[in-house]
This record gives sequence, C-alpha cells and structure tokens, in this order.
Amino acid sequence: MGASHLVPCRHRPPPGRSCNNYARCLYSQIAASGGTSIYVHMPLTWKDDPDSDKDPWETWNSVRMLCEHHFCLFVALEVTSDLPTDETLTQWLCEPVKLLILPTSIFLTNTSGFPVLSKRHQNFLRSFFWYNVEVAVSGRPRHEGGLLVYSQYLQHLFSSRTPLSDSERFEQPYWDFLQIPLQPLADNLESQTYEVFEKDPVKYVNYEQAVYLALIDLQANFGFRQDPFIVMVVGAGRGPLVRASLRASERANIAIFVYALDKNPNAVVTLRNMRVTENWADRVEVVQSDMRDFSPPVKADILVSELLGSFGDNELSPECLDGAQRFLRPDTGISIPVSYTSWIAPISSSKLHQEVKAYNDVKHFETTYVVKMHTHKVLSDAQECWTFSHPNREVPIDNSRQSRHRFQVKRSSCLHGFAGYFDALLYADVHISIYPETFSTGMFSWFPLFFPIRTPMFVGKGEEIELQLSRCVGDKKVWYEWAVVAPSVGPVNNVNGRSFSIGL
Repeated sequence: MGASHLVPCRHRPPPGRSCNNYARCLYSQIAASGGTSIYVHMPLTWKDDPDSDKDPWETWNSVRMLCEHHFCLFVALEVTSDLPTDETLTQWLCEPVKLLILPTSIFLTNTSGFPVLSKRHQNFLRSFFWYNVEVAVSGRPRHEGGLLVYSQYLQHLFSSRTPLSDSERFEQPYWDFLQIPLQPLADNLESQTYEVFEKDPVKYVNYEQAVYLALIDLQANFGFRQDPFIVMVVGAGRGPLVRASLRASERANIAIFVYALDKNPNAVVTLRNMRVTENWADRVEVVQSDMRDFSPPVKADILVSELLGSFGDNELSPECLDGAQRFLRPDTGISIPVSYTSWIAPISSSKLHQEVKAYNDVKHFETTYVVKMHTHKVLSDAQECWTFSHPNREVPIDNSRQSRHRFQVKRSSCLHGFAGYFDALLYADVHISIYPETFSTGMFSWFPLFFPIRTPMFVGKGEEIELQLSRCVGDKKVWYEWAVVAPSVGPVNNVNGRSFSIGL
C-alpha cells in the first residue's frame, strides 16, 4: 500500500447517472492523451440517494463500454459511509480499480480518540489489499494529529491482513498471467517445470492412496499370487508417480514391478539414475518411448498417468490413454485415473480481457489459456460439460464432445469469458480436483483454463448466459469451439481450430 513512484494519470470527476455525453468527452480525451491513464471517480453508492436502485457499477460499465473497454481507463473508487450489498462489493474486485478514496467523514472515533473504520469497511479494504491498489484519504481531518493518524491507521490495517498460505505464495507470481497450454505430444517439459510440479503437497499423496486401494482390490480378487502385480507409469517424468506407487506397495505389503515410461530423454536420464541411487533395480524398468510406440512384454494390472490438463482433457489425456489401454489386462486392468469430468463457469475479469486484447488480433481471443485467476468474479455456479472414463471400451472410440449451458446471473455483470475446471476420480473414492466445489485444498499443479470472448457482454440481473461448447477431433489435431448465444449472439470462436489446436 502506498506509492513508491509517480504514474502519469488524469483523475476525472464522477459521471452522472446518465453518462452518454460524459463517456463521449472521456473517449475523446483518451484518444488525444497518448496512453495516459485516466481514472474515473466512482462512488460505491450515490451520495444523494444511497438507496437508489441505480447501481454506480452499471454507470461505470456503461462508460467503459462506450469507450470500447480502452486499456487506459481505470477506476478511482470512493468508499462511501453506506456500503452496498456484499455481492456488489465483490463485483468491484474484478474491475480495474487503481485507487481507493476514503473520505475522512466515513471514519469513526475509538475510545482513545483515534480514527477507525467500521468492521464492514475494514473487511472491504482488506479484500483490496491483495490487488495492488493505492489508497488516498480525502477531506479535512476530523481527528487530532491531522492526516497522519489516518495514514497510520491504514498502515496498521494493511499489516494485519491475513497472510498467504504456502500454496497461495507459490501461486502469487502467476496471478492473472496467461499461459498457453502444453502440446503434450510435441513438447518436452523442462527440468524446472518438473521440479515445480513435484513440490505439490497433495497430488502425489492422493495418487499413492489410489494405487494402494487398487492393489488391495486386486489382491482380494486374485488371492495369493506369486508374481508381482505389474504397474505401468506412462509419462513418468522424474519419478514422483513411481515413488508413489512403490510407497503404496510397501504400505499394502503387496509386491509390484513398475515400468516407468517417458519419451523425454532428460527425464529418462533422471529415472535411470534414480533406479541406481534408490535401489530400484529389481522393482523398476525404465523405458524411453512414446506410449504410442511402446510394445510391453507383459500386460499391466494398473496403468498410472498424470496426463490431465486444466480442463481435464485439454492435453490429450483421452487420446493418450485410449492408445495406452492396450497395455492393460483386458478384464481386470485398472486405470488411474478412472475418469475425469470437465466443468465450466462464466466469469467477469476486465484484467484478463485486457491481457488478451493487448495482442490486438482475433487469434489470441480464440486461444485458451491456463491462468491462476485473481482479478475475477465467477458469475454463476459451474456446470458439468462431459466425462471421460478409462479404460474406454467403446467401439469405435469417439472423443468429440458437445455441451450446452444456461447460467442464470444473480446481479448485473459484464461477461468476459469462461473458466474451465476438472474433477478427476483416481480410484475408489480418491479424487484430485480444481473444480471449486470439490477443490483439493493445497494442490497447485493445475490452474483453471480461460476461454475468452472477443467482445464483453453486459448481462442484466436475472438474465441467462447461454454457451455452446464443443470438443472437436480431427485426424491430426484436437480443438475447442465456443460461442455465446445469449443474452446476445456472438461468433463461433476457433472454428475448425484455425487459431489454436493440440496436435495429435
């Protein structure tokens, strides 16, 4: 909190509730400003009528839409003595608020005579402290000590904010940072990427438990068996799934033999070294091969993989596992994961829209992005899209999918795109999930998938957002197409995979 440098900007007074001419004059200034930031002064409630049905957010939204969502346009948000509903307050968290203005008139006086804010005002300020905003106090001082005592109090509030958890500290550098999803059959992960994923405190614990339960069930079905059960880890990386499988074997006191398969030569070197240093020679065979080309000498009892993407299937897990299921025993083989479901929800995020818009082309609006969404608001509960199960016994196998969704919006909002999640059933009752309702707390290996739309849409309270989503499969690629068809009709994005696809 506080400024360490000066940023060129212009502060404009609040618009009236009818803002068309205001926006016209503002856009004229933006066009002539040469990139200077312009802060539009907006109150949380209208001072002359705090109970008015007209929401200041709707006025702000009209201004920015008339100015074509220009990247130079920001909000200077005045915190009023009467606060609106919590739903309205959270709406401002997904807007480009750069300055919070606190009039001295909203401060109370504590028993020692110093300025304080009400609990509700305190909570609102704390919610903004992780959003890189400046805070300004306006008006004449109403307490002894002048403006200094207000500043000291705000510094105290800032220092008492809830600290980030370990996983949140890991995620913070990635807040609202767009990442292109992996091309799993073309890209080899770098060592640093493996190292980051291996630090996940949740994922491999759950995989270990899934393998453990699968081994218990297999032994119950087969009874005593002299030969070890065969576990094949496809996409073994630098060995965390191999370690998890061996730990599960030791816990269950059931012998296994592991085939650790990976196409990345650097990962294979690490695996071979681990086979020596961790005394795996009699329990692990390392294989450098693309899973599409591998011909195993025996059938597997358990096939373990972590090929999931942020949307479940967006890194070709269905196609890869469909090809690898030939490794499994036909009647008793177990795949871990057993299944995974994709979920999607509409979001408002001016920040993410501006990040995509900065590329200044259609291609980037027709690309999906892995992103740890921070400056955003989910407008309606996520809905299920589709599920993939393994092993897949369908003949013929068809991994194309379509879904249609209707989301009802509780308050007026601006739609900027959609957030995609997954929930994976590893085995029995063991899940890993980034779907908010079943989120695996502490897991950071996956961030949501962002589906942007080119033109933001105003959605009135009680209106429905209707989305048509398709997963398309061709001979050489897989891609998504999506279109908003209500409250207004938008274009089909990424038709025929023209802007982004995942190569087979």
